[in-house]
Amino acid sequence: AQAETPTTLLTAAEAGPEDLLAAAGYIFCGPENLAAIAGVMKDFFDRCYYPVLGRIEGRPYAQMICAGSDGENAKRQTARIAQGWRLKEVQAPIIICTNAQTPEEILAEKTIPEKDLALCRDLGAAMGAGLNMGMF
Repeated sequence: AQAETPTTLLTAAEAGPEDLLAAAGYIFCGPENLAAIAGVMKDFFDRCYYPVLGRIEGRPYAQMICAGSDGENAKRQTARIAQGWRLKEVQAPIIICTNAQTPEEILAEKTIPEKDLALCRDLGAAMGAGLNMGMF
């Protein structure tokens, strides 16, 4: 039996360059708009971009986006950052649409349907399996 891949879950506010350098791969989970309402995620990329530039290329990544509409902007924004870091996208992004459009809806607690949660679990399991098998 193979050993499980060690997993560390960090919020964008907690994670820093040293965490990126220590990780074998990344799953970026973010809101739809990284710049406007998602200052924490934007701050993470701002703090970490240059300290790890040229030091993590080739590592695998995937995205999970919690979107109010279609999530395409967050997908593009995160992909641009990952491209700058020269990361390897290993799965198409998962976009979970909550249809939250107003500030009140955006800030409200969400209930994510089980089928969408299963997609997220599957992505995490696939990333772990790929790292365990040395696929990436």
